[in-house]
Amino acid sequence: MAIKPIRNSKNKNPPFFSHEFVIQNHADIISCVAMVFVVGLMLQATSSLASVFIALHHNVTGQDPTPENPRGEVFFYESGWKDYCAVFFYTLICIIMHAILQEYVLDKISKKLHLSKFKLSRFNESGQLVVFYAMSFLWGLDIIFREKYLGNFSKLWDDFPNHPMSFVHKLFFIIQLSYYLHMLPELYFQKIKKEEQQPKIIHSIVGFSIIAVGYLLGFQRVSVVLLSLHYFSEFVSHTFLLVDIFDREEKLSKLRFLNNFLFVAVRFGTMVLAFLVLFYGIGNTEHASRGLLALVVVFGLQGYLIYHFLTVLLKTKREIMAELAPSKKLKSPAKTEKVKKERKQKESDLPEADQVHNTKKVKSK
Repeated sequence: MAIKPIRNSKNKNPPFFSHEFVIQNHADIISCVAMVFVVGLMLQATSSLASVFIALHHNVTGQDPTPENPRGEVFFYESGWKDYCAVFFYTLICIIMHAILQEYVLDKISKKLHLSKFKLSRFNESGQLVVFYAMSFLWGLDIIFREKYLGNFSKLWDDFPNHPMSFVHKLFFIIQLSYYLHMLPELYFQKIKKEEQQPKIIHSIVGFSIIAVGYLLGFQRVSVVLLSLHYFSEFVSHTFLLVDIFDREEKLSKLRFLNNFLFVAVRFGTMVLAFLVLFYGIGNTEHASRGLLALVVVFGLQGYLIYHFLTVLLKTKREIMAELAPSKKLKSPAKTEKVKKERKQKESDLPEADQVHNTKKVKSK
């Protein structure tokens, strides 16, 4: 009886500066680091340095906004080296918000559901991404309507690459870059297994790189539109994953095909929009070479996503058919259950859209 309380006390109070201590208290530690910048902003001696990390800079309308400026005046910004400092600070904020959402929302819900390890991991990942994708999609949609891109489509390439951004527009990109960057330290804070880290690292680096290139090379306007389309598709995909966890009676299984249809439709819609803006719009200017290079990147990425989606979908379908065929002949319920469990384990390595599609296919049989 004396061993049990000792083990529990060690788990609750790990040694200072140990890995377990940092992981358990990383939100508090990073909050203290962020507060250093906030307090520095309040002190006259350090306010100029702290503002480089907290405020947005590279204003092109004459001066940075101050309380003395008249209300309603719109300030426009461009990209610059000080944005790296802002990305660092807001990466800390993203880590803090990630921990708050995990502890006060997702953990409380998952405790009531009593999920398995596989479903708990998928629930936590999809729960975090659903919030990010929903927020980013609505934010991007708000920018599209504010800038009136729908009513005046040519604004997506007018005056390229000199595209000054409003405060909300620039902050959108800073937060996007910060979120993808915060995924890397989260691998350590969430104690992700080494064999599961590679796809998450690729997701973080590729997402950060593409957004950074679009932001720094003057493609901010079209990037907002394309990102909004992508985030809407991803939001629906992860929503179906969460529905799959909650819908134990499979009442909504017939609607899951919409996820795969939307994934393919958004990929083609992205290519059409990119072609119109980058080839017909920017392609008719003196920066045509830059537009064509960006078009090749967009087409290459969307083509790879569709190819990978279809390849994995067909391969998984063949494997499932091959595994279920012997079980149908033997008519053994126990073996059928074993095949389903093995299929679930294999699907854990697939993209979310593929998992939902495969679940629907097998259940329909």
